[in-house]
Amino acid sequence: MVFNTQVADISRSRVVAAGQQAIWDVLADFGAISSWAPLVDHSSLLHADAQPPDQARRVQMGRITVIEKVVAIDAPTTLAYDIEGLPRIIAGLRNSWELAALPTGFTVVTLTTTVAIGPRAPQQLAERVVCRLAARQSEQLLAGLASLWEDRHAR
Repeated sequence: MVFNTQVADISRSRVVAAGQQAIWDVLADFGAISSWAPLVDHSSLLHADAQPPDQARRVQMGRITVIEKVVAIDAPTTLAYDIEGLPRIIAGLRNSWELAALPTGFTVVTLTTTVAIGPRAPQQLAERVVCRLAARQSEQLLAGLASLWEDRHAR
């Protein structure tokens, strides 16, 4: 999927109480998103022997099932994947994770969702609506990721 300049994107960030490599190890375990993402009911790799960047996973969230295919990987800072299987109105949707280590040992995790629907005004409005919905899901994904470390220390 190729994203041109006529797209919308939205980013959400969170400081996570873990080192960059530890967070990367979780994100790089591409088939295991259901183990930490509260909105994901089930996930599995499509081809168990595939290595990055040729990995793809099936993700089920309630009655919705999508395929997520890795399109960019730069360990331990960047992971991006296209999401397929969405309604046809959405020409493209991509999630990009960026990890930035802090001197404190914590990590800033940013999740950017890019949406492509089309160049016309109603399509651009729809892109912004989809971005707002995606932002809510991004916040849940970031919270689920952070809870892997933060819940351990809160007890």
